[in-house]
Amino acid sequence: MGVPLFERLPRQVRLTEGGERLFHSVHGALLDVAQSLDTLRPQRSAGHLTVSTTPAFAALWLVPRLGRFYAAHPDINLRLDTQCEVVDLQQDASVDLVIRYSMGDYPNLHGQCLFDEFFAVYGSPEQVARASTQVPTLISVRWHNSELYALGWQAWCDKAAETWLDHRLPAREYDEEHYALQAAIADQGLVLASNILVSASVASGLLVPYRPQISVSGAGYNALCVPGRERHPPVRAFFQWVQEEAKLSGHAL
Repeated sequence: MGVPLFERLPRQVRLTEGGERLFHSVHGALLDVAQSLDTLRPQRSAGHLTVSTTPAFAALWLVPRLGRFYAAHPDINLRLDTQCEVVDLQQDASVDLVIRYSMGDYPNLHGQCLFDEFFAVYGSPEQVARASTQVPTLISVRWHNSELYALGWQAWCDKAAETWLDHRLPAREYDEEHYALQAAIADQGLVLASNILVSASVASGLLVPYRPQISVSGAGYNALCVPGRERHPPVRAFFQWVQEEAKLSGHAL
C-alpha cells in the first residue's frame, strides 16, 4: 500500500495512525462478512454472546435480571466475563460487548449510556435508627480506579455536615461493592454505596437510606461494542434488552 500500518515496539506491535484509520473503516464490513459466513455453516446454534462487566455490577444488577433475557432469547448462549481488568475491545475479539463504569467518553466505540448514578448512605434499619445518636462504623470500598470516586466518605460528610470522620473510628474496607453491602446488611455499619447497586437491597427492605436527601455524584454505566458489532443479532438483542431493563429499574437516562 505504500503506507506503514504497523509500528514495531520492543514487545508488541501496534497500529500506526494510518493503520487505525484503515481499521475503523473496514472493521464493520469485515464483521458483516463474518456474520454472513456464520449463517452458511451448518449445525450452529443461533448465537453466542460474551459480555464483560465488573463483578459488582454483575452480582448486584445484571445477573438477577438475566432470567428475563434467557426467557426472551433462549437461542442465545451468553457468557459473562467479570475480570477486573479493562477489556480492549479493539484488540480482544472474544468479547462482544462490555458494560463499563466511567466518567469518560468512548469516541471509537458504539455505545448506549444506561444510567448515571449517585452515592448515598445506607444501613440496616437498626443501624440507621442508631446513627442519629451514636457515631456509626463506616463501611467503604477500595476503588480500582481512584479517579472515579476520590473523596469517598469525606465528600459525603462535608456535604452532610457530619463529623463522623473526626472520631477516627476504625473503618471497614472491602475490595468490591457487594462485600460492602453484605457487611451493611449484617448490621456492621453504614455503607456509602451506589444507588444503582443498592437498589435490590433497598427494595427488599434489607437496607434503608440514611439522610437520603444527601448524595454525591458518581459516574455512568455504558454498554459498548466496536462499531459494526451492534448489527450482530445477539449483540443487538442484548443492547435492546439491557436498555429496557434500565428503564424498568427507574434509573435510566
